[in-house]
Amino acid sequence: MTASGAGERSRARRAVLASGAIALLALLAACAPATAADSPFAGRTLYRSPDSSAAIAARTGATAAEREAAARLAARPTATWLVPERLPAGEVGPAVDALLDDAAGAAALPVLVVYGIPDRDCGGHSAGGLARTPYLAWIDEIAAAIGERSAVVVLEPDALALAEACPDAAARPALVREAAARLPETTAVYLDGGHSAWLPAERMAELLRAAGVDRVRGFATNVSNTRTTSEERDYAHRVAAALGGGHAVIDVSRNGSGPPADASWCNVPGRTVGEDPGPLDDEVVDAVLWLKPPGESDGTCNGGPPAGQWWPEAAIALTGGG
Repeated sequence: MTASGAGERSRARRAVLASGAIALLALLAACAPATAADSPFAGRTLYRSPDSSAAIAARTGATAAEREAAARLAARPTATWLVPERLPAGEVGPAVDALLDDAAGAAALPVLVVYGIPDRDCGGHSAGGLARTPYLAWIDEIAAAIGERSAVVVLEPDALALAEACPDAAARPALVREAAARLPETTAVYLDGGHSAWLPAERMAELLRAAGVDRVRGFATNVSNTRTTSEERDYAHRVAAALGGGHAVIDVSRNGSGPPADASWCNVPGRTVGEDPGPLDDEVVDAVLWLKPPGESDGTCNGGPPAGQWWPEAAIALTGGG
């Protein structure tokens, strides 16, 4: 054997070994559980809107106590809710476009909550929404405005967990599935995951599966509720296990004092804001977020104004001032 022949064989063996190592690494990566590095929140700053209810009240509140409470709330990144009664067709697209432009200018990641499904809240405090055809057109307008820009969308809180109490129980997951499919593939979408004291994890997983959770980033829990972060984190893991894997975000905006003894949720007195929003180093839970804007009413219960309206007394109480 010549020296050149031996060298060629040696190089060939090294090439085979290298290709095998690359294949093994690829296989291990495919089988490895997701980590925080896979999260859409990893390395990102969350967006704070200068036009949130709290930010406006911090500038214009009627009393010093309201302005102080509002300023504390406005200092935390909070989701922006898209509701057709406030942002109808023809207005929601430009509003989303402007918000995403502002977020991009701040190098921040916006979180949107889309809340306009037909028979929203099944006639509860947040009753409303659009009929099916205009609803999907409204979703299309939101999707077009987002385009390829970075955004997180929490799609239709309570739509799945509440489905069995609605007249259209069977059709509801399918409509959520269709709405989710119309959003850009680059958008991190989380479907309604209820909360730890609502449906069993296995039943929630069935609804999520029917709504196409396998085609989106994951599910959101505890939206507008006050269950503790530890309860919700455990619940998210149980739902993900029932799904065979998955990701979640948790609303911690008002869970600082945990749930009341009677498990009520609507403008519950004695609650406080939760921990600061941000990413988690967790294989299931991507982030804890402020989804329900603290200081906005849940509805005409416990003395509150209609759902979504700024309520100074609630803002003051949630920040420990009352």
